[in-house]
Parts: sequence; structure tokens; C-alpha cells
Amino acid sequence: MLSLPASVKIFVYTGVTDMRRSFDRLAQMVEEHLGQNPESGHLYLFFSRRRDCVKMLLWENDGFAIWYKRLELGTFSVPVASVRRADGSQPDGVEIRARDLNLLLSGADPVSFTRRKRFERPSV
Repeated sequence: MLSLPASVKIFVYTGVTDMRRSFDRLAQMVEEHLGQNPESGHLYLFFSRRRDCVKMLLWENDGFAIWYKRLELGTFSVPVASVRRADGSQPDGVEIRARDLNLLLSGADPVSFTRRKRFERPSV
């Protein structure tokens, strides 16, 4: 799968994305919907309406990179935010861990996947 440095955070846009969007429009969505700087070096995921396609946007030192996957059968399990905004609406994005990303891309549902308790350092 993917190997990312520990400093890279992973954000999932929980809304529907037009998969015809490319670098500039996805970067614009990161700013508008996730409130993030797309050039931060973090990874941003976007899913299609049918949830059978995912695009990942990543800023590398010299420009954007897009990784695109389309499933031949089945759908991705798109995470949802566990907290709501003050007005009761769902936020547009959620942060996930690298191991949850690997589970998601391999076809597992990170939410229902049971993990044994392990020590984990708090993230900074």
C-alpha cells in the first residue's frame, strides 16, 4: 500500500466529489471545505458519488500529486465525523490514521474493524 511519513496527516472529504476534478479544483476544495492549506504536505481523500472511486491529493516539495483508484466491484467505506458542529450539521471532513487509510483502501471498514488495545503516543 502507501508508506507515508509520520508527520503526514490524512483528511477525508466526506461529501461527494466530481471525479473529473483535477489538481487545482481539488486544492480549492481542500481550502473551502476542509479549511486546510493544500500545500501543507498532508494527504487529502475525495470519493465519488457511488463510492467506487477515490482520489488522493498530496503536495510534494515541487508540486501536487494525485493518486486515483477505481474499484471494479464493491465500494469504499467513507468515514463520517463522530462529532457535530454547534448547529448540528456534520463537518465536511474527518481526519483518519495511516493504518485506517490502509484498511480503507484494502476493502475493510475501519470503523467496524476491531483492534486490540495497544500503547499509542498522543499526536502533536
